[in-house]
Amino acid sequence: MSITRYTPWQPASALQAEMKQIFDRFFNDEESDQSNVVTSQWAPRVDIKEEDKRFVIFADIPGVDPKDIEVSMDKGILSIKGERKSETKEGNGKFTRIERSHGVFYRRFALPDSADADGITASGKHGVLEISIPKKPETTPRRITIAPGD
Repeated sequence: MSITRYTPWQPASALQAEMKQIFDRFFNDEESDQSNVVTSQWAPRVDIKEEDKRFVIFADIPGVDPKDIEVSMDKGILSIKGERKSETKEGNGKFTRIERSHGVFYRRFALPDSADADGITASGKHGVLEISIPKKPETTPRRITIAPGD
């Protein structure tokens, strides 16, 4: 038998947090940015860094096998999706507390025009997915000569 703390307001708190997230997503200016779209059971935390020659996205995805992660690029949108498997059904014993998120995750980011979609690479180490997005070389303005008409 396991002993758990009785928390009568926990279901109401979870509902309140979910409603806050829904309202924040629709009415908060920061959340209206399409590069921050979250549509999944849970969302890995990310840091986005801009360097001189590249953008780097760091996503915390501990406990997720790299073969369960898909990174794709389509029409200027970088997508990260995958699944963290639940450990509650495996092995012997009974969990007395479950706090780690599991299930399907999906994140999308709108990349700037300066991103080079063909050079994107991804690697994982110590539970952190690192996606490197090189920048396109800057173009210099050029003068166009006007040909005389006939």
